[in-house]
Amino acid sequence: MYNSVEEFMGHVEAKNQGEKEFHQAVHEVVDSLWDFLKDHPDYIHAKVLERIIEPERVVMFRVPWRNDRGEVEVNRGFRVEFNSAIGPYKGGLRFHPSVNLGILKFLGFEQVFKNSLTTLPMGGGKGGSDFDPKGKTDNEVMSFCQSFMTELSRHIGPDTDVPAGDIGVGGREIGYLFGQYKRIMNEFSGILTGKGLNWGGSLIRPEATGYGCVYFTEEMLKAKGDSISGKTVAISGSGNVAQFATEKVNDLGGKVITLSDSGGTIHDPEGIDSDKLEYVMDLKNVKRGRISEYAEKYGATFLEGKRPWDVACDVGLPCATQNEINEADAKTLVKNGCKAVAEGANMPSEPSAVEVFLGNNILFGPGKAANAGGVAVSGLEMSQNSMRLSWSREEVDQKLQGIMQSIHQACVDHGSNDKTIDYVKGANIAGFIKVADAMIDQGAV
Repeated sequence: MYNSVEEFMGHVEAKNQGEKEFHQAVHEVVDSLWDFLKDHPDYIHAKVLERIIEPERVVMFRVPWRNDRGEVEVNRGFRVEFNSAIGPYKGGLRFHPSVNLGILKFLGFEQVFKNSLTTLPMGGGKGGSDFDPKGKTDNEVMSFCQSFMTELSRHIGPDTDVPAGDIGVGGREIGYLFGQYKRIMNEFSGILTGKGLNWGGSLIRPEATGYGCVYFTEEMLKAKGDSISGKTVAISGSGNVAQFATEKVNDLGGKVITLSDSGGTIHDPEGIDSDKLEYVMDLKNVKRGRISEYAEKYGATFLEGKRPWDVACDVGLPCATQNEINEADAKTLVKNGCKAVAEGANMPSEPSAVEVFLGNNILFGPGKAANAGGVAVSGLEMSQNSMRLSWSREEVDQKLQGIMQSIHQACVDHGSNDKTIDYVKGANIAGFIKVADAMIDQGAV
């Protein structure tokens, strides 16, 4: 047994050099678990911590494809199959220039705990490529996806590893990937989630991460005798998660006042209602435009190069990317009276920002709990595929709400102290116990 978190992290950093996002994710989990492990030495004796931080398998491969000019381009593909103790590997594929092994290990590690919290039988994994779909034609994206799946197909399967979408991988990409898998393997199986509704997809899947984040936020507020109704909400991002988080906030009576993209933030004090949201969805999903165009159309303020966290709000929902809230941003949110922050993206808050939230008794929902709705409905899609049936929108939404409520309760059960609920600690302990017990049951494998 290591004598301290710092000693253990020294071991992790020496073995995984340069992978700062992975170090950050492991440190957060280990810090939450340290006292719990001292009280439960069986996990220490079985070396569960040392085993759980190592992926079971990492696949890295080249992806050659041909652009519309007839030139061959080459990208790098990855699949990190992190832990299968409670079910097949499950986690998204990310196509973005920033993708590297360290980022995918961080995402895969987080996915292990997130999937455990859903109560569904899913292990954790993640994958992707440094390919950038932005600015590419449909034909170029198809060429890349077919080449990517040609290699990936030999490493996945409905009972082995079931990828989904993530940043840069939406319905178009999932369709091309699925088509190539079907062509190679000569089978129609639930190998990917996020599929089209008319060929095996699930209702509510596109909405699930955003909806689930808002459902979790509502549960945190309810635990304090409050509600999202009447609250002003700052949301970052303007993609899938941000769009549907906005829709659900509106449904529950809140008012979303910001959205953003890499160019900056729009601030609309009157609120982004359903009509304005419809415009955003067309702008980002169809026209692939910039959020600044919203400000021009509706007379809102555009904060060029800025994130939303300087805007006064009651609730903050970071739905863009990792490490988008730093310590200064967190202090600004606290100063402006923010009551709750829930992570719609994966690890969008730097560790120093999380310390600020917890130190000021802000309700803070970490990503592995707050944004688990997406993978939860992916799991429900897997179930529907296995049974060759589909559930109604109302059925899936009801199951999603139930899952987010159960995740919240697990966080309460393991993270409560005399005065507050530490959702970070609660989520990490609850997620760890299920996976660790399965690992011990299955022996040193």
